[in-house]
Amino acid sequence: MGRLPRIVIMVLLVAAVAGGVAWKVTDPGDAAVPAKADMGGPVEPRVDGNRLVDARTGDTWVPHGVNWSSFEYACTQGWGYSSITSAADADQIAAAIASWSVDTVRLPLNQDCWLGTRGAPVSDAETERTAEGYRAEVARFVDALHAQRIVVILDLQSRKRETEDEFGNIAMPDAGSIEFWRSIAAEYADDRSVMFDAFNEPYSRYDEVTASYAFELDWTCWRDGGCAAPVEDDKSELTGRTYPVQGMAAVVSAIRGEDAEQPIMLAGLDYANDLSQWLDHRPDDDQLVASFHNYNFQRCKDEACWAAEIAPVADEVPLLTGEIGQDDPGLPHLADYMAWADERGIGYLAWVWWDHADDPMALITGPAGEPTTPYGSTFRSHLLGLSGR
Repeated sequence: MGRLPRIVIMVLLVAAVAGGVAWKVTDPGDAAVPAKADMGGPVEPRVDGNRLVDARTGDTWVPHGVNWSSFEYACTQGWGYSSITSAADADQIAAAIASWSVDTVRLPLNQDCWLGTRGAPVSDAETERTAEGYRAEVARFVDALHAQRIVVILDLQSRKRETEDEFGNIAMPDAGSIEFWRSIAAEYADDRSVMFDAFNEPYSRYDEVTASYAFELDWTCWRDGGCAAPVEDDKSELTGRTYPVQGMAAVVSAIRGEDAEQPIMLAGLDYANDLSQWLDHRPDDDQLVASFHNYNFQRCKDEACWAAEIAPVADEVPLLTGEIGQDDPGLPHLADYMAWADERGIGYLAWVWWDHADDPMALITGPAGEPTTPYGSTFRSHLLGLSGR
């Protein structure tokens, strides 16, 4: 379109103001274009082809944010539902996260704490903890994040160990996972600013004792279930006991059965790092998002692999990097991937928003959200740059 005379632009501006329409002009010689409406509240994600869009406007939405950890383990260790201490604390944490221009927070959850199974959540001498209390704490933090216009991803991350007050990550969903998702979906079906991450990191289990796989997950079982996985998590000693795996199709069906229509993230094999056959094995649903985890110590960790295996998936469906991080803060891995993903409209969520001085992947150094250096500061500066701040 050719340039409009300035007098025409002024007429348009006057008419727009009179009609209650907001306009913006970035250059006096350019035509006026409608500004994005301030809808209030967080984005309401919806899948449209290979994009996530805001259902309110149809605008493309690329998530950028962080993982917030502790709901997956505090409740099994007996010292709290999470590291949040009060409603005011929840509000302060949410505000600190928002100050980085974060628009999405992924909350890893514990299956047993949500359901009240295996003696979880664990009480102590002073406090009795219940599944109802755990759910209420999750809801309080979701509300605090929404108040900062942040989309929340609820993620099935862990289980309580059977015989000790600890947590772990099993290889694939089990029957309890289906119950978990029915309950989550029923509770959040009307919250359009929530997404679901069906299962954190599907994996095969190698047995160091026998030097062979005790469980080798393939794509058919990933989708349909039916194979037998170890009951122990990947940090516990194998006993030979197994459980029947529930596939991703069963998880999707459980969520949809509660009339929850929000996008569902499905992580690939090899701790969510392998998406090589994701497209061929995805369940039949039009609101699926491919979830990719990307650390410097995983197999698919460089641009050659991203181009060969990740980009083709992103060409077909929305792809979100549910976790990204590096165990050596001085590496260029984080910056390299963000630059690559930005060129392709792929979102990413950094691991992890917590203040642990001995963790190289800690993003912050205090409750106000001061970034670690260089890991946290690299991520924070990048997000602020994307938002123009």
